Amino acid sequence: MTNTQLWFRGVRPSKFRHVYGLPTRKECCYTDISVVRSGNDGNFCAVNPTFLAIVADTTFVVIPIATTGRIDFQCCKVIGHAGQILDLKWNPFDDHTIASASDDCTIKIWNIPEGGLVNNLTNYVTELVGHKRKVLHIEWHPTASNVLLSAGFDHTVCVWDTGNTERPLLNVIDCHVDMIYSLAINRDGSMIATTSKDKKLRVIEPRSGIVVSEGICHLGTKCSKAVFLDNGRILTTGFSRHSDRQYAVWDQHDLRKPLTQEVIDSSSGIVTPYYDYDTRMVYLAGKGDGNIRYYEVVDEPPYVHYLNQFLSGQPQKALGFMPKRGLNVHQCEVFRFYKLHAAGNICEPISMIVPRKSTLFQSDLYPDTLANLPAIGAKEWFQGRNVSPILMSMKTGKGVVVIVKDILKGIIEKSQKTSTNQSTKFHQLQAIFGQQTTNHKDIANLQNNLLSNSRNSSRNSSLENINLLNSENELRKAFNKQADEIKSLRKTLNVSEKRVRELEAEVKRLQQQLKQHQ
Repeated sequence: MTNTQLWFRGVRPSKFRHVYGLPTRKECCYTDISVVRSGNDGNFCAVNPTFLAIVADTTFVVIPIATTGRIDFQCCKVIGHAGQILDLKWNPFDDHTIASASDDCTIKIWNIPEGGLVNNLTNYVTELVGHKRKVLHIEWHPTASNVLLSAGFDHTVCVWDTGNTERPLLNVIDCHVDMIYSLAINRDGSMIATTSKDKKLRVIEPRSGIVVSEGICHLGTKCSKAVFLDNGRILTTGFSRHSDRQYAVWDQHDLRKPLTQEVIDSSSGIVTPYYDYDTRMVYLAGKGDGNIRYYEVVDEPPYVHYLNQFLSGQPQKALGFMPKRGLNVHQCEVFRFYKLHAAGNICEPISMIVPRKSTLFQSDLYPDTLANLPAIGAKEWFQGRNVSPILMSMKTGKGVVVIVKDILKGIIEKSQKTSTNQSTKFHQLQAIFGQQTTNHKDIANLQNNLLSNSRNSSRNSSLENINLLNSENELRKAFNKQADEIKSLRKTLNVSEKRVRELEAEVKRLQQQLKQHQ
């Protein structure tokens, strides 16, 4: 048997095949913390390169990231909620701003002073009131400044402008009929995905509230979670009819059937997915588990390849993760979890490392990643403009890159000149979701506008932008129809190519037999 045959049988080449988890020594952990004992599956730990925040029932503590060891909980609390805190999220563009969602139906925005807390903090910056029942999930927008999304027990998703003190509530999405289990937002913030108790996965345009697509994701009755991958795909975790834990990959434009679905195991803990856009690795961690499984995402079937798992004897209550700009590139660290132990009052950092001999910067492991700069203002985004996130170099921390995916002003001008021709509408939708403007002059102008004031936008086109969003449902239908036709043609082509390969193999076999007889 040759080496080529061995490779073909299952040794798939991947630079992440040997990734391993490295737990931190106990003296470098955060100890004597008061871990919340709630049965909820909320995000009780949030971290950025400056601070670590941990929920302690109706309060939470904020610790400088470099302050390890025993923590004095009496002098670094953030106090203000009347009910239990269910979710925490740091602002991706400001390491000193954090949002907290609570059982008291409110969301509060807090500002942490330089150097951390010396005394307990009781004064919040903004209070967001709009949900009628407890707030379960919050997510900051990845490209627009001050935009926050929240999902509540009242079956609604709210879109907020936290910088607007008079009217912060931008939109209320009320398409759900049951409890919302998870809330996810894609890379440029143009779409959100939710899973709910009615077993449905929904993809929603957050500004208009239009449900782009929906479908049954997992047949089990327990909680399911979703996370956006790249290339228009979504990964969900949940339970089967027989209570087996499983994951599935979906095309966000067609949720009738998963692209792939696999059983993980038969444990009972809720599995939460964490996706790394830079390495295309997805981590699956179950509540109450001691292990973290990790996979590599690819574009061809089976779409997800199992790599390995980090094993630990200590079950986890919750996990936070460090943004890419806070990782140690000299150790080839590609991801870092902050694990709240279910018992023991410890928060333990766990580094996911690619083994390399060299300590020099490994450019193949660290493409440009998300910078802590907004690419657009809240007002512009709500008027219909989508912009890719600003990226930064992991090597220098500089060299931001802005890619404008769609500028609605040009699309509106085009729509004013055309009739209701269906093919023209399809081309307009392609421009909305697939066009990339690479004109260097436009990019330079956009960067200058961002540096001056990213929230100054044209007021004259506001009504036209909203009208375009209102007709988006019709455009999406045309786009999805065309996408289905393309997918069908691709399947036919794949079948034909497979048949050609089989015939070629048969010809070679017959030729060899003919030579043997001669």
